[in-house]
Amino acid sequence: MSPEEAIGRLHADREILLARVTGLTEAQLDADYLVNSGPLGDFCRSLHDLIAHVLMWDEINLAVLTDAVAGRPHWSLDPRWEDPAVGQALNRGGVEASRHLPASLLLHRFESVHDAILEDLGRLSKESWNDAPQGAQGVGALAQRVWTVPGQPAYWHAAIHLGQVPSTMPVAGHQPRKGSRSA
Repeated sequence: MSPEEAIGRLHADREILLARVTGLTEAQLDADYLVNSGPLGDFCRSLHDLIAHVLMWDEINLAVLTDAVAGRPHWSLDPRWEDPAVGQALNRGGVEASRHLPASLLLHRFESVHDAILEDLGRLSKESWNDAPQGAQGVGALAQRVWTVPGQPAYWHAAIHLGQVPSTMPVAGHQPRKGSRSA
């Protein structure tokens, strides 16, 4: 997948979540809301929790991308962190911690982190995206790996939890079509 396609999907995924939460009050964001479970289980009980969960995933993956570009391995790629029980604990702990913050701060942070991701991906040349020095995984392959929920299409996260993965895959600068059905 090209950097432009990755950026398009990440942008569309953010817009799907923002469309669901924009204009809601803190009480509405904190209210019980059933989201689709991920492969590590169900730990989001509200839209506030979902914002925090997607934000945490994005923050870790932004650091993975930053380290990869600098030629460093990120802690989360160590096999000890890729254990499902550890991932569940990290998810539960991050979501629980977020419950002590107002949703407005989480949304501000979500936007800031997501903008940084799109900017960093947009700066990568085709060569650095595809380059795999010394047999290592290229930045593009690594980005796709870490931004893919197991068993799901690449670069979708909030849309998966909300049951809204578009049937057509947008590219950079394009929004999913209105009325597109979940995959």
